Amino acid sequence: MMTPAQCQQARLARDRRYDGLFFTAVKTTGIFCRSICPAPSPLEKNVEYFPSAVAAAQAGYRPCLRCRPDSAPGSPAWQGKSTTFVRAQRLIDEGALIEGDLVQLAERLGVSDRYLRQLFNEEMGLSPKAYSLYQQCLLAKKLLHESQLPITDIALASGFNSIRRFNDCFQKHFSLTPSQVRKQLNEARVSESAESHMQTVTVTLSYRPPYDWHSVQDFFASRLIEGLEWLDENSYGRTFGKEYGQGWFTAVHEADKARFSVELTLADLQCLPRAIANIRRCLDLDADSGVIDNAIEQAMGQPLIQTGLRLPGTWSSFEAGIRAILGQQVSVKAARNLVEKLILMNPDNQSGRLFFPEANALCGYDLNQLGMPERRRETLRVFARYVAEQGIEDPNDLLALPGIGPWTVDYLKMRGLSDPNIFLVGDLGVKKALQKREEQRLENPDIPPCQPELAAPWQSYLTLYLWKTL
Repeated sequence: MMTPAQCQQARLARDRRYDGLFFTAVKTTGIFCRSICPAPSPLEKNVEYFPSAVAAAQAGYRPCLRCRPDSAPGSPAWQGKSTTFVRAQRLIDEGALIEGDLVQLAERLGVSDRYLRQLFNEEMGLSPKAYSLYQQCLLAKKLLHESQLPITDIALASGFNSIRRFNDCFQKHFSLTPSQVRKQLNEARVSESAESHMQTVTVTLSYRPPYDWHSVQDFFASRLIEGLEWLDENSYGRTFGKEYGQGWFTAVHEADKARFSVELTLADLQCLPRAIANIRRCLDLDADSGVIDNAIEQAMGQPLIQTGLRLPGTWSSFEAGIRAILGQQVSVKAARNLVEKLILMNPDNQSGRLFFPEANALCGYDLNQLGMPERRRETLRVFARYVAEQGIEDPNDLLALPGIGPWTVDYLKMRGLSDPNIFLVGDLGVKKALQKREEQRLENPDIPPCQPELAAPWQSYLTLYLWKTL
């Protein structure tokens, strides 16, 4: 948590770099705001500061309707220090307590439900269910502001099965009814898709700058599969499968507003929270670039040419695993061609739109069409059967499968799970970059050696940075 003096300077300057790091509550109005709120700045004696929007809400303050604290980038203070807590929070954000109960979530995390409640109370001062309900209300508030979905559909999309329960919970958190918030609507952008069972929703997803969009764009471009993904100067989009509601999205980068405007089309609105959370992960919108850039500078021993490096994610850990297997010992271009051939086998593809195959479906494909060694085709089959039967709870268990080694598992973790601390030491590109660095040092002894351990816990970003130097 920043000191009150630091918070005061940051809110008066309205510096976007501090957006999401703290929230300002005004005692005289009962409202809390982001540090960049355009409203007139209150007197210092009338404010208090909180490390998260949840903490401010639990103290009895309601969110400002102008700066909308629910759309602020996720604060590192929300995540606490516990790995279990971070994972639990991510699963709840994806709807774990909407689809199941606390006991099931605790079993998935390998802890007791009592310990999980205690952990949340220590880290956030509230129960897991209270946190889940608050996140559901925040999503509902976003949809009320940014869409014309009927309130009944918004309740469903936010995980509420009862309109009465939705109204009561919403009013408790925000001291306003959903209908009152709907009157504040500025952008009405929801429509029925050409497919009668599909609905299109537009939401905005903020991040804390800087954000190196051009590097993210280049990374996606070199691996892009036409029909599965699409990309232009300011946007990236792709299709996704039934686990996330079967649909597609396009995310348009609005650099001047430090956000993406995301248009989502999906068949099942109940999957909306999970889809939004995965888009945030794939675009790496919750990273604190200032901290990460500093860690990479320490490892490289020199200032970065470009700041705001982000870790582009793959939509699912299964897709990341398949891409990693197909990318073993071949170039990025050759791997992309193999991925494209595999995707074209999917019978669920539509005209102009391709979908990555599900694990159980891939088990039945004729992989002889892929120009690769038979042992690698067998690895694909074994991996697909494993995921179809057991899923991927612990990626390290995959090391027991034939043809899957540390590089494949680490690549899956880095891109499929967005693990921030993976250094692909055995990767050919990383080896070439380090060799190039040593050759430069021979010519100029003043260039310091690369020390990957100094980049921890952000070594995945160092891997990306080394790739970029090539």
